[in-house]
Amino acid sequence: MLKCRSVWNKLAPLTKVSSNVCRHNGRRTGLTNFRIPPCAPAAHMSTGPRGGGRENQLYAALVGAVTITVGILSYRHLKEDARRYQDRIDEIESRTSKGIVKQESAPIQSEPPDVEAIETEVVPEPEPSAEPTAEPQLEPPAEPEPETPSAPSDAEATPPSDTTETPSAAEAVVESAPEEVAEAPAAPAVEEGGADTVPAPHKVPSHTPYLLIGGGTASFAAARSIRARDPGAKVLIVTEETDLPYMRPPLSKELWFSDDPSVTETLRFKQWNGKERSIYFQPASFYISPEDLDSAENGGVAVLTDKKVVHMDVRGNKVKLDDDTEISYGKCLIATGGVPRNLQVIDRAGEEVTSRTTLFRKIDDFRSLDKVSRNVKSITIIGGGFMGSELACALGRRTNESDLEVIQMFPEKGNMGKVLPEYLSNWTTEKVKKEGVKVVSEALVKSVTFKDDKLQIQLKDGRLVKTDHIVAAVGLEPNVDLAKSAGMEVDSDFGGYRVNAELQARSNIWVAGDAACFYDIRLGRRRVEHHDHAVVSGRLAGENMTGANKPYWHQSMFWSDLGPDVGYEAIGIVDSSLPTVGVFAKATSKDTPKAATEKSGTGIRSESETEDTATSPVASSSSSTPTVEQHKDDYGKGVIFYLRDKVVVGIILWNVFNRMPIARKIIKDGEEHADLNEVAKLFNIHED
Repeated sequence: MLKCRSVWNKLAPLTKVSSNVCRHNGRRTGLTNFRIPPCAPAAHMSTGPRGGGRENQLYAALVGAVTITVGILSYRHLKEDARRYQDRIDEIESRTSKGIVKQESAPIQSEPPDVEAIETEVVPEPEPSAEPTAEPQLEPPAEPEPETPSAPSDAEATPPSDTTETPSAAEAVVESAPEEVAEAPAAPAVEEGGADTVPAPHKVPSHTPYLLIGGGTASFAAARSIRARDPGAKVLIVTEETDLPYMRPPLSKELWFSDDPSVTETLRFKQWNGKERSIYFQPASFYISPEDLDSAENGGVAVLTDKKVVHMDVRGNKVKLDDDTEISYGKCLIATGGVPRNLQVIDRAGEEVTSRTTLFRKIDDFRSLDKVSRNVKSITIIGGGFMGSELACALGRRTNESDLEVIQMFPEKGNMGKVLPEYLSNWTTEKVKKEGVKVVSEALVKSVTFKDDKLQIQLKDGRLVKTDHIVAAVGLEPNVDLAKSAGMEVDSDFGGYRVNAELQARSNIWVAGDAACFYDIRLGRRRVEHHDHAVVSGRLAGENMTGANKPYWHQSMFWSDLGPDVGYEAIGIVDSSLPTVGVFAKATSKDTPKAATEKSGTGIRSESETEDTATSPVASSSSSTPTVEQHKDDYGKGVIFYLRDKVVVGIILWNVFNRMPIARKIIKDGEEHADLNEVAKLFNIHED
């Protein structure tokens, strides 16, 4: 109010003077221009004022216009004054603030950088030190690859792990406090440092051109194939197990027949031919350390043990481990294999039952079961397939040396009942019994309980079996844990990752081994759980990862040995529900697994396989001789053909070895044969 009054007091005299001046000027102007006589008579309306009405109206209009003009000018003047006043105040405050900052600048520089401020600056603006363009290269450069904290796409999918954050934090420290670089844990000076520095923790490569998930046979075969086609390749194998890649067949075969009391530690065994070898594919010296993979000038194969891949980002080409470490890749192979199935009645039985049950698959399972077999009186094996029958025969041999009781039970009528024709399955059952095994056929387990320090297995037909320990050998469940995060298809019929004939699931992802449900260009979609398939599919996947683009055509074989005297090799689809034709002959001392290994020089017969095809002509299909199944009491050696629509789709060579190229050609040709006795002659089973 005081401010408004003071302004009005200043403006009032000006307004009064202006009005008087305007009034006199207006009158003078009107008299001059219009030359109206001062005393001229004027007409007036009866209602209007007397004398000078027009002059009063003009005067009022002029006064109003002047008042409005002065008001506008006054408002603008006051607004401008207020703006200049505010600018002055802001200038004074700014000078004061600068003065305070200048006085306090010295002590701030002497203090260490604020950790929270560093994190605030680093997180919103990540700057990877390398571009991802080098990842998909098939041939790594000869020089060591620079370490990549994370690809630019990392921020789009999952948060960076501790490993990838370390370089960014180090860069922030370098900018704010250069003198502390030498003390930063992630700085290169520490890795190359002298004896006084603390050893760096186990370092995982942030990127690898070839990433193989799983440490089994398929992964090793793929790594060997990749290195053969790309000698400078850098391959990283990630496995959950503590062991380097090894072969699984000896776990249920030769290792049980060793005379070495320390076999569970050395894992060295004698083959049927008497030669000794290790279960591992290669010694530890064959591999390079994971932390040395980036700097390996000539590449190499590194194995990262005790680590599990828990998540796959297929768009960002990276995986996350169970410790949140992230690894980007150029090409990836999934060879996760499978996990042993268990009976639901055992899973629901409680801790006392499950703790006395072995699911046989790994080295640790072999060691555990070997220890159990030396400390209990009775072991029962549930399952009549490959694994169950092999373990039954292996443990049955120990009944001669101790009072161990070995029982094998299965729902089929005989051993290998799902694979072998009934007559041969029955013969195999008798062979297993001769090894000291008590066989319980047509056994369906109803319940398992623990009572009176014994496991009691109640069968559905009322039979009761008491034992100290159970080995469940009822099949394998393919490991497809990564299917959800990777967005990969799982086959509803066969299980496993669904892949094409090139074993490819995505543009840069392949699958091999037990976990692959592949398209066989000859036999259709399949999934195979055998050692040789792991070798063949792993080798093919490795070739295709380096650009071969080959379809699956080389039929893998599998084999099973019931001790050193009886064994067989098979190829294709061998299912006892299919029509079969068997041709047998008398066996000699040469027709045993032991003799086969003596000839080939290796106990793992699939490793002696070549991709050479048979050159012997296949028997003509024009013969009208009817096919006769030769049943004999003693099936010494022979060939069993499995038919689908009169075409051979599977072959078992019973105590006939090193003839797989011939069997492979027969299946590949896919022809009908009127007389399979003539076809059997190609395997020379009648030779002495």
